[in-house]
Amino acid sequence: MKEEDRGIIEEILRLKERRRAVILSHNYQREEVQEIADFVGDSLELSRKAAGVDCEVIVFCGVNFMAESASILSPEKTVLLPELDATCPMADMVRVSGERKVWRTFPGYEEQPTFRFPHHFTLREMKARYPGVPVVAYVNTTAEVKAESDICCTSANVVKVMESLPDERVISIPDRNLSAWAARNTSKEVITWDGFCHVHDRVTAGDVRRAREEHPEALLMAHPECRLEVLELADHVTSTSGMLRYAGASDAREFIVGTETGLIYRLKKENPEKTFHPLRRDMICPNMKKTRLRSVLRSLAEMTHVVKVPEETRLRAKRALDRMLEIR
Repeated sequence: MKEEDRGIIEEILRLKERRRAVILSHNYQREEVQEIADFVGDSLELSRKAAGVDCEVIVFCGVNFMAESASILSPEKTVLLPELDATCPMADMVRVSGERKVWRTFPGYEEQPTFRFPHHFTLREMKARYPGVPVVAYVNTTAEVKAESDICCTSANVVKVMESLPDERVISIPDRNLSAWAARNTSKEVITWDGFCHVHDRVTAGDVRRAREEHPEALLMAHPECRLEVLELADHVTSTSGMLRYAGASDAREFIVGTETGLIYRLKKENPEKTFHPLRRDMICPNMKKTRLRSVLRSLAEMTHVVKVPEETRLRAKRALDRMLEIR
């Protein structure tokens, strides 16, 4: 560890105690950020943990919708997002109403460096097109979108959520790949919003074949945000937390990891005797990597940037989350 980083960490720990803060890190964050966190995990899992911790401040090392989820579940606490422009491009692909950004670029996404916003209409317009059809919102959405939805889901429980609804049809937002995976595993008719995660969507069946040729003894774990052609070739399709459980419980010694490369640090840490390979080395989310140790230090020192979901929106969004959490 660099001497400079050691000093930053000491100051972070001092300020954390002074602010009565808890630090959360998503599985995709930088290694050094994961190391200083009190909890590391999936976005909703982290927000739920923070809600049960006796603290005054939550520092969420992730992207904006994650900090919003923490604010939804812990309205009495101050939620800080260390990097204000750490956003989720997929979450931005669905908006409730109003003006929408039409063009967006993703560094390193060679296959499709610029794409047109997938819809020329808003979520409210889509609901009007399919009146009475419930909206299932992936937790990777903004608080405003959650508030406009009927129920939330995670990548792990999307099928269970859809099956819990009495309706024969559901609107699934925003990830077309997660929706396709759910449609393959449910009897419901799934009306899909045409959004995607640029990190997972870039992976092809050809990438899977190359990875298997390079690592013939390895099991392939794939996140359901990947394309269906990739998921059909995987040994196990699951969320990041599911990958951690699967790798830990499996007798296999080698794995190909089909999600953002940040998860590999924790996989190796929890399974030092096993080997993990990225499905593609460029499965990196630039926004997840924006948060550094200095970002966390500045956030605690200056109490920036505060993420506070308006109460009316918060209550409606929480209702959609609660409906999901009530499913057994």
